[in-house]
Amino acid sequence: MPALVIFIIFSFSFYVYYKIRYVRSQRPMERRFLSAKSSMALGLFVALFGINQLFLYQTTVTYIISAIFIILGFGSVWAGYRAYRYYLPQAVEEAKEAAKQG
Repeated sequence: MPALVIFIIFSFSFYVYYKIRYVRSQRPMERRFLSAKSSMALGLFVALFGINQLFLYQTTVTYIISAIFIILGFGSVWAGYRAYRYYLPQAVEEAKEAAKQG
């Protein structure tokens, strides 16, 4: 499915983008916030890859491996979302303090 491949490419691109921003960031809460966002993007990539494999091959092994990828991917998205919600107010507060200082 071409649309699924486009979403896979976008999710991987967002993962790389957030990892680059993570490396370049100096503030600790912003780094954790960016790490949570990259975790969600990577989880989405893995889950969509597993879904895509279901359309390409119809074997028992593919079904098992795809199920593992889908479960791990959506688990990573869920954990990343929880971390995102937790670190967002702290990252905003850290950015406000940094703006006040200089």
